[in-house]
Amino acid sequence: MSNRTCISSGNPWEATAAYSRAVRVGNIIEVAGTTALEKNKVSGQGNMYNQTLFILQKKISKVLQEAGGSLEHVIRTRIYLTDINLWEEAARAHAEVFKDIRPVTTFVEVPRLIRPDLLVEIEATAVLPS
Repeated sequence: MSNRTCISSGNPWEATAAYSRAVRVGNIIEVAGTTALEKNKVSGQGNMYNQTLFILQKKISKVLQEAGGSLEHVIRTRIYLTDINLWEEAARAHAEVFKDIRPVTTFVEVPRLIRPDLLVEIEATAVLPS
């Protein structure tokens, strides 16, 4: 696949699990599950809204730019929550970022993420103009 570009965050888990932070194929960018963990510290500790906002504005936005896109190209998000009762906090952050873009989204409760202090993990799909 000659038009495949893999983007790495430099996280050592990428090599261990053989995955990329994002992959661009043609005009499609897929962003792997992304948490509020940065340099082994959780941004927004204990706060669903803050973790969600950090993931979208800082981490997913950055990797999309590295792949040649932006948040405005996002057509789908998948949001994995460790407590579905807090979905409105995640939804509020999602709405702030995507109010004019309005991608399709899914909220799913999961029993836990890779660390107990992580409350939310988000995947994104973006399609660039042809």
